[in-house]
Order: sequence, then C-alpha cells, then structure tokens
Amino acid sequence: MDTAIKKEFILEGLCCGNCASKIQRDVSRLEGVSSAAVDFVSKTLTMEITDREKAESLTAQADSIIKRHDPDVVMNEKEQLQPGKKVIYLLGLCCADCAQKIEKQVNRIDGVKSAGIDFVSQKLTIEVLDKKNLPAVIRQASQIATGIEPAIQISYTGTNSTQASSLNLKKWLHRITLYAGAAIFVTGMLFDFGTYIEFALFLISYLFVGGEVVFRALKNITKGQLFDENFLMSVATIGAFSIGEYPEGVAVMLFYQIGEAIQRLAVNRSRKSISSLMDIRPDYANLIIGDEIRKVTPYEVGIGDLIVVKPGEKIPLDGRIVEGRSTLDTSALTGESLPRDVEPGNEVLSGSINKNGMLTIEVLKEFGESTISTILDLVQNASSKKAPTENFITKFARYYTPLVSLAALTLAVIPPLVVPGAAFSDWLHRALVFLVVSCPCALVISIPLSFFGGIGGASKNGILVKGSNYLEALNNVDTVVFDKTGTLTKGIFKVTQIVSTNGWSQQELLSHAAHAESFSNHPIAVSVQKAYNQVIDTLKLSEHEEIPGQGIRVKVDGRLVLAGSSKLMEAFGIAFKPAEVLGSIVYIAIDGSFAGYIIISDELKPDSKEAIHNLKNMGVKTTAMLTGDSKAAGEKIAGEIGLDMVYTDLLPHQKVEQLEALEKKKQTKGGKLVFVGDGINDAPVLARADIGIAMGALGSDAAIEAADVVLMTDEPSKLVSAIGIAKKTKSIVWQNIVFALGIKAVILVLGAMGIATMWEAVFGDVGVTVVAILNAMRAMRVVK
Repeated sequence: MDTAIKKEFILEGLCCGNCASKIQRDVSRLEGVSSAAVDFVSKTLTMEITDREKAESLTAQADSIIKRHDPDVVMNEKEQLQPGKKVIYLLGLCCADCAQKIEKQVNRIDGVKSAGIDFVSQKLTIEVLDKKNLPAVIRQASQIATGIEPAIQISYTGTNSTQASSLNLKKWLHRITLYAGAAIFVTGMLFDFGTYIEFALFLISYLFVGGEVVFRALKNITKGQLFDENFLMSVATIGAFSIGEYPEGVAVMLFYQIGEAIQRLAVNRSRKSISSLMDIRPDYANLIIGDEIRKVTPYEVGIGDLIVVKPGEKIPLDGRIVEGRSTLDTSALTGESLPRDVEPGNEVLSGSINKNGMLTIEVLKEFGESTISTILDLVQNASSKKAPTENFITKFARYYTPLVSLAALTLAVIPPLVVPGAAFSDWLHRALVFLVVSCPCALVISIPLSFFGGIGGASKNGILVKGSNYLEALNNVDTVVFDKTGTLTKGIFKVTQIVSTNGWSQQELLSHAAHAESFSNHPIAVSVQKAYNQVIDTLKLSEHEEIPGQGIRVKVDGRLVLAGSSKLMEAFGIAFKPAEVLGSIVYIAIDGSFAGYIIISDELKPDSKEAIHNLKNMGVKTTAMLTGDSKAAGEKIAGEIGLDMVYTDLLPHQKVEQLEALEKKKQTKGGKLVFVGDGINDAPVLARADIGIAMGALGSDAAIEAADVVLMTDEPSKLVSAIGIAKKTKSIVWQNIVFALGIKAVILVLGAMGIATMWEAVFGDVGVTVVAILNAMRAMRVVK
C-alpha cells in the first residue's frame, strides 16, 4: 500500500475567508484525500493524498472546487523536491533557442544527473548525483543562463508572468467599470432627467458596479453555491430595484464593492505586516571562490564553503568563524537586544547581523537546513494547525448564513400575511437588510489573522510557536514542569571538590573519571574533562559501556572503572557511603572498590525565581521540577526559587512516568500541563506533555522537532512572555468575535423593526470586517 503524499498549493488571489473555509471543507471530502487545510493568511492549500495514482486527478478536482468558490483564484503547486533536486526560475526567458542552449550546457556540468527547461513556465529543474554538489551546480547553471541571455533574472521562488498579467488585467477592467458606474450614479443623483431616463441611468450604473457580482452569483448557483456573498448582495440589491429603490440598490452595491476593495487592501496589508515581522531572510552571500569574492544567493553556497560577512550584513547561513572578531546582533532570532561577541571557533547562526568586524565563516549547513530557514518555515506554516476557536468559527459560519437567510425569507413573507395593513414592500426591505449582514467574513478572516499575528509577534520576541492550537492552549496552563539542568540552572558545571578514599590520590581519581567520561558530551562529563585539563589517551580505554541513567563502565589501563550515580554503585554491589552534599556527585569505583567521589556544582539562572513567581501570578496552579540529580541538590534549588514539588534521582523513563502522574493530579478541568526542558535529552517528556517547550534550543534540530514551542534563549522568563502573548492574542480574537456578532445582531434587530437601512447593513458586513482586520493586526505588536 502506498504511503500518503503531501502536496501544497499557493492560492493566488485568495481574499475571501469564507471561501477559504468552504474550499477546505469540500477538498477534505474528496475520496482519496485524508486531510486538507487552507491557511488563509499564507494563501496555502495543503492536501494529504492516500493514493499516489490519484494525485493528479485529485489535484484537478481541488482546482475545480476552488474555481467554483472563487473563479479569480489561481492554484499553483509548490515544488516538492527530493534531496538533490532544485528548481530555478529563469524570469525573462523569451528565446526558445536560448532555452535549448542553456539546457544542453547545464546537462554537461560535472555531477548533473539531468536538467530540463520548461520554456512556458520559465522553469529549469536540475537533479544532481550527489546533493552536496547541488549549490555549486546551481551557481554554474545561473552563470550559464545569464551568460547566454543576459536579460534573465534568477529566482528560486518563481512566478507565472502570464497568470500575473491576466490577474492585473482583470483588476484594471474591474476598476474602470467601477469608476464608470460610480460616475453614472452621481450623475443620476445630481440631475433630474425624468422617471424613465433616471431608471435607465441607475440600471446602467448598477450593471457597471454590480454586474460582475450578479454574474458570479448566477454562475455559482449553477454549481450549487447558493449562500455566498455574491448571491446575497445580488438578491438584496435587485430586491431594492423591485420595490423602486433604484438609488439605494446602486448605492448599496457601490458601497459593497468599495468595502470589498478596502477589505482586500486591509487583508493584504495585514499579510505584508505579518511577513515583515519575520523579514530576516538574507538576500545574498559573499562567497569566496579562489582569490575573488562573488555575491551569490544563499542557495548557491554549500557545506564547507567559505563566506565573508561585512559589517552591517546579515549572516546568510549557519557556520563557524575561521577568521575575524565582531559583535553580533541576534535580536531578530532571540528577541534580545544584548549584542554577542564572537571570535574564531565560535559557531554563528543565520539571521544574525554583523555589527562591526569583518568575518570569514565556514558554512556548516545548506540554506534550506539553516536556522533562519527553519524559523521561517515554522512561522509560515504555524497557522495550518488551527486553534479550536478557528475550527468553531468555521463550523459556526457554515450554519449562520443559511439561518439568517431563512429568517430573511420568513420576515418577507409571514408579516404581510398575518399583520393587518402590513405592506409587502416594507417587509421585503427589512428582509433585504438581513441578507446583507448574513455574510460571516468578519469572523473567518480576522480570527486566523489574529492568531498568525500573535505567532509572528511571539517569534519576534524569540518564541517559536508551531501552531495556532498551541498558542491558544497556552491560555489554559494549569501545571508547569521543569527540567533542572540547562532550564532552571545555567548548565555550566564546574568541579568544586574531589574526595578520594582507599589510598587513591585526588589526581588519580580525577584522571580515571576523565578517561571514563571521555566519550560523553554531557555537561557533567565535560566539566570533569575540563578539570583534568590533559590530553585523554584513548588507547588506554577498552570495553566502554554507557548505562542509561546510571553512568559509565569502562576499563582504563586494564582496571575496571565505574563512574556515575549512586544507582550505579548499588547496581554493581559497591560498598559506599552516600555523600550528603549539594551539587551533582560522580561516584568512582576502581576494580570493584569504592575510590571516592567528585562534586560538580551548577548555578541557578538569574531569572528562574522571578519566572516561577510570575507564573503563579498568571494563574498557574502547580510548578514542579523533574531531575536526575540528588535529593539534596534538587530540594535546595526548588526551595530557593519557590517550586511546589520536586522529584529527584529520576531516570529518563521515570520522568515520563512522573509526568503522567502529575497529569492525573491537575487541579483544573481542561487545564494544560507544560513541560519545559532542553529539548535534546528530554524528547520523550516533551512529546508526552500537553505542550512541550524547548528551552534555549536555537539551532538544535532535535529540540525543534520534539517541542511544540521553542524558546530561543536560555531564559525561563520567556515562558511568562509566551503565556502573556497567548492571552493577549485570545483577547483580540474574542474582541473580534463579540464585536462582529454584536454589531450584526444589533443591525438584525433594527432591520426587523424597520429602523436600520441597507446602508447600515453593508457596514455590518464589509465595515465590520475591515475594523476586525485592523484590530487583528494589533496582535503583531505583542512583543513583551
């Protein structure tokens, strides 16, 4: 059985939030599609297809569904390339003969498996034998293309100029007819031409202003789309004409069209503002090639290449400094304004800004795998994981419009039949007010924009949230559980005392411990090696075995050495007396006899105590710590910073068990349990928690993969900021819900009473939508 494949499509021209939710619903129902999601903010449709053979057919069906709901939307598939493949767009390529020459020469590049040009879409697809050579091949292919046809512009995201021209032409035609219709409407209002000429003027004006809307409504009716805004506005305005309210019919349609234009402008501005929050993608890299420095795109730089970063430039790819010293501004990544000094040997992350000195950097990751690409990908795809409130509003909108439309029909028909002296035209006018305000766009547009704005604001503050669902869940945190090392403490260990027994000297004990720990990167092991400060002779080592959660068993110069926790001593039957001291303790046994212990101390982070205090002020009921450290060390830290519970001497699997036990003890029904860890050693616990938060894990692939939220600095106080951002975002979301539904409810009541006119009704539709969108944009400024 074939595994499911994932396809992503950009929906150019998508500006109707209600249409987006309908597209998602209908595509999800296609046989062979296991799931579908439309991200209105990024205009992206994501489909999970269970049958590869039906992929092309299902794509065509999805396109038909999109056209049915919004004919102006153009569906373009995102490139889903295997490792070793890349698409380059040769914008401006207009010579078929040149295209053949480029294809032929690119195929001759050493290491190219195949290369082909699609002349219509201006697309060059390259496949290489070894993906490590891909950046160099891309570089050569770009030079070949611009050498053969200098007018070509290289793009790695692509665009379809034909479709773009078509969309622009439609926009201009729409504007011209709208301006002409408005001019005729003003003429009819200012001058008295008599009944018949006046009717003709307003009818022509109406056709210019609203003809497109009516045509779309008729087209959609044939496709079974009855309750959309085109149909509702058409019925409402034609109804106005039927009762002799010609100026009102035209004016309402004109106001509606202007409101729609303002709405599109607000949506696009909101999208651009959100994108600008993450405007940290580097545009180029200064690549060292031989004796020259060439400005290239980051895609053209491979692992091991050397790049130069001048003062004021962004570091384009993750790497290690080989020459130069400088100060880096990492605020775009971490939200912290404090600069960071770097020197040769330091690793640096893409997206940081070089403040002063010239740096030469050896590239460690390709652009697609770099920190900056990972962050951008996470933020841009975050709103595909929808919050419960978004899902609720989508379902609500599905029933709201038909119910209000049914109420409008009832209002038009029933009162004239049962109320003595009631005029049909009067009650029809009231019913038309209902139809105009029955579109739920204010909700289905502003709510995803609010969540995405909150996610964007959080990322600007050094907090990566992987989905709207996690951002909303942070509002209901009941229990917060912390790892100790690297989370509440600095994780910078230092040997503070060596206690030897049975005739062993302190230096001998340290030497055996350092050799035993030489293969480990654990902070405690590193601190022992630093204290030893001599070259480790690995030839002395044999039969090395790491015992999870306990320590190391190894032979050093033929002697059996055990180095680890008290549990390791007990497991091997070593007679010893547990040390009642603070700090992490490494017990040492040599040839089955206890030889002593080494005390390693860690330092508490300066904002840990404040973070716990603020969490409790925000309504967190329980704070706890899980650690593999000793009881004395764990309880000392817990008491110092004010934790409610502490669990010590835990093995990795015991942390998961303890977390599950705490889950059952939660005080608030529906409350969420958060685990905060370093994201590397705590992956099982991060995955088990309601919300897993990786601390100080910027640049760590393991942390980003395991966690739901990533705090890009080492500060526990960032968790407080994350919850604060979540609460502010939810507040904005509910402001929009209450505002939109409240205004619509008022207009519906006033309309039923004959007080509200269709002018107020149009404001209740497009006006409320614009106000809600502008309010949603405030979520982007939540950075504290």
